[in-house]
Amino acid sequence: MKITSKHMDSNPADADQWFVESGQRGEGTFLGRITPSGNKLFYFRYTGPDRAQVRLSIGFYAKPGSSGGLTVAAARAVALEWATLYKSGIRDLRKHFADVDAAKIAAGETAARDAEVQAQKADLERQRRLTVKQVFERWASTDLAPRMGGDGKRIGRKDGGQYVREQFERRVFPRLGEAAIVDVRKADVLTILDAVKGEGKLRTANVLLAEMKQMFRFAAEREIIEHSPIELLQKKKIGGKDVKRDRVLSMVELADLVTQLPSANLHKRTVLGLWLILSTGCRVGELMGAVWADAKPNQRVLQQAVDAHNVAQKSGAVHLGFVDEEACTWYLPTTKNQREHTIHLSKFALTQFAELRKLREADPVTRKPLAWVFPNSHGTGPVCVKSFGKQLADRQRQEDERLANRTKAVSSLALKGGRWTAHDLRRTASTVMSQLGISDDVINECLNHIKQGMSGIYIQDRRQAEQARAFDALGAKLSTIASGRRMQSLQSEPAAAE
Repeated sequence: MKITSKHMDSNPADADQWFVESGQRGEGTFLGRITPSGNKLFYFRYTGPDRAQVRLSIGFYAKPGSSGGLTVAAARAVALEWATLYKSGIRDLRKHFADVDAAKIAAGETAARDAEVQAQKADLERQRRLTVKQVFERWASTDLAPRMGGDGKRIGRKDGGQYVREQFERRVFPRLGEAAIVDVRKADVLTILDAVKGEGKLRTANVLLAEMKQMFRFAAEREIIEHSPIELLQKKKIGGKDVKRDRVLSMVELADLVTQLPSANLHKRTVLGLWLILSTGCRVGELMGAVWADAKPNQRVLQQAVDAHNVAQKSGAVHLGFVDEEACTWYLPTTKNQREHTIHLSKFALTQFAELRKLREADPVTRKPLAWVFPNSHGTGPVCVKSFGKQLADRQRQEDERLANRTKAVSSLALKGGRWTAHDLRRTASTVMSQLGISDDVINECLNHIKQGMSGIYIQDRRQAEQARAFDALGAKLSTIASGRRMQSLQSEPAAAE
C-alpha cells in the first residue's frame, strides 16, 4: 500500500486509523495516523537494537498548498532519508538524532564562545589603540579626581588633577596626544623631557616624569599596554636628584628679621603671619585657611570655598582650620597628610591672633564679620598662598631684579644666609624647638608629621600635653627675640594689597 493524501484526508473514527506503507525488509516502515480527535500524523517505524518496535514521529500532515505541516510526499522523503540511515547500520535512530542534536548544541556553544573570545580580543585591541589623551582622561577620572574613600579619608588630587592636566596639555599632548599609547616608545617620552630640560626646568622635568610613569602604570595594570616604556627611567638621568631645601634661619637672622621688618612695607597681616608660622610651625596653606572659631557652624560652606579656591589656584595647599583663642587651640579637620591636627597656641601666638582680630573686616553685603583670618580682597575666601610667598620673594631681590608694579622695598628682607621662604620658617620653628631640648618625636607631632614604620601603626598617642609645653617654650623664645622691636613693625602703616 502507498499512503496518499486521500488516506490522510479521511474523517476521524472511534479508534486510531493507521496507514502502512511497507518498503523492503530491513528498511523500516512509513506510517500515517488519524486519531479520534482528528490529529493527523506521520511516523517512521523500525526495529531497535533490542528487537523492539520503535516509532519516531515525523510530523503533522498538511494538505498540498497549505502550511503548518508536511505533505504526504514531504513526509515520505523524510522517511526515506531515515531509512537510508537505518540501512547504513544506525540501528538506534532515536539515540542517533539525540546525539546529533547534542552535537549541534555543543557546536553552537563553541561558536558562541569563540565569538565571545573574538569580541574580547577585538575590544582589547581597541583598548590597545586608545590614544595617550584618552588614557589620560581615564586615569584622571579614576585616580586624580578628589573623592572620599571607604575609610572616610580623601583620595585623589585636591586640585582634581588640574596641575597635571595643564602640564600634559602644554608638553605631552602636542607631541603624543593623538598617538596610540601602545605605540609610544621611551624615545618619544625622552624627547619631551629633554625639551623641558632644555628650558632649564629640571624639577619640572622630574615631576613630569613621575606623572607620566603613573599614567603608564595605570595603562599597564589595565592591560591597555603590556608594560610601561619608561618604568626604568630614573630622575638622575632626567632632571637630576631632587635637592631638598634645608634652609633654617639662625638666631642672628631672626634678630635681623625683627630689625628689617618695619622697613619692608609689608601688610600688617603678613608680618603677623610670619610670626605665626614661626610660633606654630604651620604650613602657609594652613595659615591662609585659618578662620575664627565663631564661624564653625558654617564649616561646610567654608570648606566648599577652600575647595573652590584650591581648584582655581591649581593647588591643594590651603586647609581649613578654626582658631579658638579662648581654648588656646587652632584645630584643622584635615591636613596635607589627611588627618586632623590641633595646634596649641602659646601666649606669643595668641598675641599675633589678637592683633589679627583687630584687623577683622566685615562682609560688604551682610556687614557680618568675615570668617577668614586672612581674607582675599573680596572677602569671599582666603588669600592665595602664592601671593603670600611673592611678597617675601619680592623683598629679597637685587635692585636690577625689581619687577614692574611691585614693591620698591627690594632686598629689605634679604638675610645673610641667603634667600628664605615662608616654609623655611616652619623648618626654623622645629629647629628652635630642638635647640630648646624638645624631643624629636614631640616636634614631629607639633609639625603633624606621621610616624614611620611600625610605631606609626601601633602608637596613636599624639602627645598633646608635651606638644603644648613645646609650643609654649617656642613662644617664650620668640617673644624674647621679638621683644622691643616687634611692636614697631606692627604699628607701621600697611602696604597696598599685593
